[in-house]
Amino acid sequence: MEPEQFQQTFKRIEAEVQKVIVGNQEVIRKVLIAFFSGGHVLLEGVPGLGKTLLVKSLSRALGMSFKRIQFTPDLMPSDIVGTEVLTDADGRREFQFKRGPIFAHVVLADEINRATPKTQSAVLEAMEEKQVTVFGESHILESPFIVLATQNPIELEGTYPLPEAQLDRFFFKLLLVPPAPDELREVLKRTTGVETGNAAKVLPEDGGQLVNEMKQLVRQVLIAPPIEDYVVRLVHATQGDGQNSGVSNATKQYIRFGSSPRGAQAMILGAKGNALADGRVHVSYEDIEKIIYPALRHRIILNFQAEAESVSTDHVIAEVMKQVKRN
Repeated sequence: MEPEQFQQTFKRIEAEVQKVIVGNQEVIRKVLIAFFSGGHVLLEGVPGLGKTLLVKSLSRALGMSFKRIQFTPDLMPSDIVGTEVLTDADGRREFQFKRGPIFAHVVLADEINRATPKTQSAVLEAMEEKQVTVFGESHILESPFIVLATQNPIELEGTYPLPEAQLDRFFFKLLLVPPAPDELREVLKRTTGVETGNAAKVLPEDGGQLVNEMKQLVRQVLIAPPIEDYVVRLVHATQGDGQNSGVSNATKQYIRFGSSPRGAQAMILGAKGNALADGRVHVSYEDIEKIIYPALRHRIILNFQAEAESVSTDHVIAEVMKQVKRN
């Protein structure tokens, strides 16, 4: 596959999703970057901002299998991955595996933080290993595979914090914001009239093969050693208790735990995807700085002092970027 073909396909899918979703263009773009980088996405925003509609529109544009899991407090792990059921065939009774909704190309984990931690963790193996294990037997998931989870802000009633281990397995965490007045007018025009728009299928019938080729092309994008070193120093700087981290004590005082190595991986792969979407085959410093917020905001754990002073992870990331200089 050539970079020009990647860019054309990327922009066509992006345009189809934008036919349905008003605003949040950067969110749409970064969801696609995560998809073609092989990662999963956590979408956060108050109810009614179109998180679920965005995921549905993406699956339509890709033309791939789609399943929705509505997370509720009484949802069980077997409701997600599947279970063994007793069947009667030709006079013989035997157990057969009944697949759960996790077996799809695009899986929407809707309001994931309304389920209990035990149920949330049921998708960990699927997200990391691309398989599930039921009664000691492993079942391979379809490829390509992406989990797009939505969650409401944790301060809303009836929500459970996602475990840090599960948060770390999300490639990006993206924040949806309420529409501006002009955007809200367009939303009303599209949703309260006679005709409502739908995303059209972009990929051919063998879309899975094309997606895998696009994923391979992302990994072939070049990154210069100084830029790679910049990523290493940025991630190290979030580990506020480390020696020579490159950030001031005023920033370190808010950090409880810094980013894991997955944060650096997400930054580099995401920057490569961003470069290809722009028609380039090399990563720039600007690519890194466009990706750093969604790649790290859920991987930096702040302490009680930050919460007391209303300091967010985005604020900490901004301070780290000011203090860690390019080479």
